[in-house]
Amino acid sequence: MPLAPVEFVRSPEALARIYSVDEAKEYTRWLATHHYENFHVVSVLLPKRLHQDFYNVYAYCRSADDLGDETGDRAESLRLLAWWREELDAMYEGRATHPVFVALQPTVRECGIPRQPFADLIDAFVQDQTVTRYRNWEELFGYCRNSANPVGRLVLYLCGYSDAERQRLSDATCTALQLANFWQDVTVDLLKDRVYIPLDIMEKHGYTVEELFARRFTPAFREVMREIVEKARALFLEGRPLVDMVSPRLSLDIDLFSRGGMKVLDKIEQQDYDVLAARPAISKADRVWLLLQSFAKVAMAVTPL
Repeated sequence: MPLAPVEFVRSPEALARIYSVDEAKEYTRWLATHHYENFHVVSVLLPKRLHQDFYNVYAYCRSADDLGDETGDRAESLRLLAWWREELDAMYEGRATHPVFVALQPTVRECGIPRQPFADLIDAFVQDQTVTRYRNWEELFGYCRNSANPVGRLVLYLCGYSDAERQRLSDATCTALQLANFWQDVTVDLLKDRVYIPLDIMEKHGYTVEELFARRFTPAFREVMREIVEKARALFLEGRPLVDMVSPRLSLDIDLFSRGGMKVLDKIEQQDYDVLAARPAISKADRVWLLLQSFAKVAMAVTPL
């Protein structure tokens, strides 16, 4: 059985092997479909010709994330992320050896993907090791520019889009999704000593970090959550035009992700913004309804990807 990312780098034999392109593609396909945090990397509507490219990009992101979060040692994570950046540079210089990069190199060449979004993701994973608080929106958005926005841009490149306007709209959507995830997982992040709520927003409403770690729900916390939920909702609306600027197949995925993120915000509002007592979750029925809504929106579109 192939090795997971952290196991791979701890295996001298795996690192020393020379991988053919076919072997490398098999590895990224396995990683994309068998990782314990696996999600549906490939949409059922995605053309088959793009499946492998999506596996390759996902394998890069998944590997970098694991090297940052799965070692159990901050210093080791930082060392491995620096090594991963060296491997990224080697790929762009035509010297790929790790199977993820051997598989990814043809994708990068054929889709014209620049180095920057890949490098930005590494910056975000490094930041996860060194920063646990964000003073204001500017600092938090700076993190999202590296952690969330590159993913959307990579998807656009894979689907043949590289213009600035689509990237701008994608950035708004991806940042909104990141924020919705943060507001949904406030208590999960507390277990990692991470606070993504801007500190100045808490100060503005008279709520403290100490109260947050004590999971104390107060009227002040309700106002904090109300303000940051509305910020995320505004970003979803800002990115919404992207749905009508891409092919129907990609449009469906973007629409579904946006509706899902907005539904999370709705759930937070419905429980009176108390994300400290219970994590807001989307039910199976909600998911079916969201899917039907997205299908209805793009049902009349027939333009191929």
